[in-house]
Amino acid sequence: MSEVLVVVDHVDGAIRKPTLELLAIAKRLGEPAAVFFGGSEAAAGAAAKLAAFGAEKIYVIDDTEIKGYLVAPKAEALQQLVEKTSPAAVLFVSGYEGKEVAARLAIKTGSGLITDAVDVAAGSAGEGPVTTQSVFAGNFTVQAKVTRGTPLITIKPNSAPPEESAGAGTVEEFAVTISDSAKTAQIVASQPREASGRPELTEAAIVVSGGRGTGGNFEPIEKLADSLGAAVGASRAAVDSGWMPHTFQVGQTGKTVSPQLYVANGISGAIQHRAGMQTSKTIIAVNKDDEAPIFELVDFGVVGDLHSVLPAATEQIEKRKG
Repeated sequence: MSEVLVVVDHVDGAIRKPTLELLAIAKRLGEPAAVFFGGSEAAAGAAAKLAAFGAEKIYVIDDTEIKGYLVAPKAEALQQLVEKTSPAAVLFVSGYEGKEVAARLAIKTGSGLITDAVDVAAGSAGEGPVTTQSVFAGNFTVQAKVTRGTPLITIKPNSAPPEESAGAGTVEEFAVTISDSAKTAQIVASQPREASGRPELTEAAIVVSGGRGTGGNFEPIEKLADSLGAAVGASRAAVDSGWMPHTFQVGQTGKTVSPQLYVANGISGAIQHRAGMQTSKTIIAVNKDDEAPIFELVDFGVVGDLHSVLPAATEQIEKRKG
């Protein structure tokens, strides 16, 4: 059975949930093999978790020559690994870095690339994986497959539940050579983000968003989100009004989310916003306007003032949590 490489998304060795989802998908396609960029100490701590979720092999690539640069060195390192292992596919978390590294790797290996998949299944015998994507601002769902080279696929978070299934977790250090040309773009300063205590917007299983109907008061949104352990999002109208930073924007010109539950509050449901959230598994909307376009999309709708509805919902959630 051919290996399926899963590029690990981690913070100082702490594995992020989307990587565990990719390992579950990799099991459908072949033998899961994690690719960990980092030092041996961080890799040792991560190996047990990766093995617990099905990684049969863990390739460790020392990031001494890679750290401090943009994505080009990672693409070069992965090219060398792909050439050595001839995997059945390479899976990435569908984020800014994952998509750029995958695109560069596609050029280097002469392979096809599929981005923002929401599902991946094994193809028929002798054929590569078949992906499902939501395209054209979410108006169509299509299936696709790579017909040239090694299938490279970026997959949205929350596309599959993580599955605990013990793998061998054999650790193998893989030495790479990084060219000088890959080191031309260097990170010289960075501003660490302040921790909010909430999950990352694109990775959260639950997202609670607010729009123009909040009137700029996001307190009910944030309180409901905190009671659910959810991330907070915002529509473009809320961001353009200066009520929330752009990093919170959900939509075609913001972030694309695909949580298990999406709660839209005071959001009309313009196509720009829908494009960023309509692959959510369950959608709830709260809006005073019973003719708002968002109600065409939802699983459950509440016609009412979010400033009354949300505090009542938060109170009931807190009561039931004890």
